[in-house]
Amino acid sequence: MNGDDVIALYESISKLTNEMLSAARAGDWDLLAALEAQCGQHIASLRDSEEHVALPEPLRHRKVDIIKKILEDDRDIRNLTEPGLRKLSAMIQSNQTEQKLLNTYGMGS
Repeated sequence: MNGDDVIALYESISKLTNEMLSAARAGDWDLLAALEAQCGQHIASLRDSEEHVALPEPLRHRKVDIIKKILEDDRDIRNLTEPGLRKLSAMIQSNQTEQKLLNTYGMGS
C-alpha cells in the first residue's frame, strides 16, 4: 500500500460517512447500519496498512482535511441518532422495571 492508496481509503470512509449521514437524516436505520459495517471494514484495512506508509506533506494535509470531514459527519450522525437511542433506552428500562414489579408481586408470567 502506498500514500495514494491510504488517501483513497480515507476518501472511501468519508464517502461512506456522508452516505451514513444521509441515511440518518432519512431515518433509514437499516441502510445506516449496513453503511456503518462497510465503514468498519475500511477502517480495519486502514489500521492494518497505514502505519507502514509515510505520507508526503501534501497527502498529510489531505488526510487531515478528510479526517475533519469524517468527524464532522460523525458528530452530525450522533446528533441525529442519540435522541432516538435515549428514547429506546428509556422504553427498555421502563419495560424491565414493569416486568420486575410484575414478578415481585406474583403477577408475572
